[in-house]
Amino acid sequence: MSEPAQQTQRPYRPEISRLWWLRRRSYVFFVLRELSSIFVAWSVVFLLLLVRALAQGEAQFRAFLDWAAGPWVVALDVLTLAFLVLHAVTWFNLTPAATVVKLRGRRVPPRAIAGGAYAAWVAVTALVVVLVVTR
Repeated sequence: MSEPAQQTQRPYRPEISRLWWLRRRSYVFFVLRELSSIFVAWSVVFLLLLVRALAQGEAQFRAFLDWAAGPWVVALDVLTLAFLVLHAVTWFNLTPAATVVKLRGRRVPPRAIAGGAYAAWVAVTALVVVLVVTR
């Protein structure tokens, strides 16, 4: 007598929409934070192009400034600034979860850790503004 043919069972995998991340606010911020890495990379490339133009002399620097003043580059830079701020804010908000700081045997409250990061950000920003404005 022959044995019945064995059926191979595949695991159930439900269909997942490509826009699954739009269902919850936390998912949206997660995806936007991951997307912000592209804009972080663009800011690095932009600064490297600036340094290269400076190293090549005044004519190249002027050409770079003309290119950088183009409407699409300005729009990209404004979008990049928004994503860099989002990246920084989400990172500072995650810092207390990733860093345990103890002071005199007690854990420093998460708000104090995030607050310290924000205070340092404000201080550095103020210093840069002072250096740029007073030149």
